[in-house]
Amino acid sequence: MNKKDRKTRLTVLVALGANLLIAAAKAGAGVLAGSPALLSEAAHSVADSMNEVFLLAALRRSRRPADQRHPFGYGKERYFWSLLAAVGIFVMGGCFSFLQGIEALGSNEQESTGGYIAGLSVLGVALAAEGGSLLRALYQVRGQKGGIGGDPALRTVIAEDGTAVLGVLLAAGGMTLHMVTGRVVWEASASLAIGLLLVYVAYRLGKEARDQLIGEAVDPELRRRIRALLDEQPEIDNVADLLTMRLGLDSTLVAARIDLRPGLDSEDVELVSERIKAAVAEEWPEADHVFLDITDAPPGERPAHAARDNTSA
Repeated sequence: MNKKDRKTRLTVLVALGANLLIAAAKAGAGVLAGSPALLSEAAHSVADSMNEVFLLAALRRSRRPADQRHPFGYGKERYFWSLLAAVGIFVMGGCFSFLQGIEALGSNEQESTGGYIAGLSVLGVALAAEGGSLLRALYQVRGQKGGIGGDPALRTVIAEDGTAVLGVLLAAGGMTLHMVTGRVVWEASASLAIGLLLVYVAYRLGKEARDQLIGEAVDPELRRRIRALLDEQPEIDNVADLLTMRLGLDSTLVAARIDLRPGLDSEDVELVSERIKAAVAEEWPEADHVFLDITDAPPGERPAHAARDNTSA
């Protein structure tokens, strides 16, 4: 496990410890107070705890070396487990919060606010713990160098902790208004708002994980820089096409169809190809799979399926 992964693992463990402690406190206080908002927040913390377990699995499994069945490695494991985390937020957090809010709105019983002071105290502790975990994740992001791709585990922790802080504030607001007005509709509305917030976060995280699992290109600026490097090579007449795909946090595939200048024999072509691939890998170490498709057709007459003479890094 590299240094960056060790930092991310520590960030996830901090978030897991905070969420386990908070989930138990929220659940106990929620049952004693009969607070739907507090129970929604307990479900939220349970969902976050399960998701952190998924992220720890992602950190371990994504670093397995490539083999015959997976020649490009296991980097996309991070995206798969991040997708499961998004599903967990939606099911265990969002759906349960909606259920609590709807049940509270449909209740005809006189709602008691006994025990709400203790519940609000638990939320105060939760706010401090979630805020500390969020600050830890943001501190890591600030000190982390950018590269090809982003860390879905770290992004998920930040999304969860940021959502948890907002959720605690919504729950505390709903409980306070319930105590002041005696109307449960405020707390039920807080539960529904927490549910909407969790569903939105789950959708965004799930969409990003889906895009990365399907196969996502590097950002346009980085693609432009890679193309510029290829254009600068004296042996290249034209870059006909450039394709990229993120294979993991530190692994990227780069495939280029290029026209070389006339007069190069087969031995020169091989040497030039190796030099160009080495130049790309030196500039972007994450580009560990570089493929060059050498063509000799004029730019205006190139067929759609150019003859392939691939060499790989």
